[in-house]
Amino acid sequence: MMVITLTDAALKKLKNIGINEDNAPRIDADLAGGCGISVKFALIFDEPRRNDTVIEQEGIQLRIDRFTKRYLEEETQIDYTDDQGFLVGESFESSACAIEIE
Repeated sequence: MMVITLTDAALKKLKNIGINEDNAPRIDADLAGGCGISVKFALIFDEPRRNDTVIEQEGIQLRIDRFTKRYLEEETQIDYTDDQGFLVGESFESSACAIEIE
């Protein structure tokens, strides 16, 4: 089971934004790299997608697509600061490369 926790600051900001169906908050994974992989999570606002997972907390619906869900930890926290905006969970990097030599 996936648990998404909103800090008080993040919840307050989301409630003040004025969310509608075409502008829903989504946790998004941004992948970079070739052999190694770097994953950074962000909270973006866009329209709902058909296969989204929807998690609701205190009237706020957060959407997660299948791709992003694969990389999220089972427990993820979303925070908000005026300087950095929304901060989602832990970003991570993997440098695992397999090279076969025959």
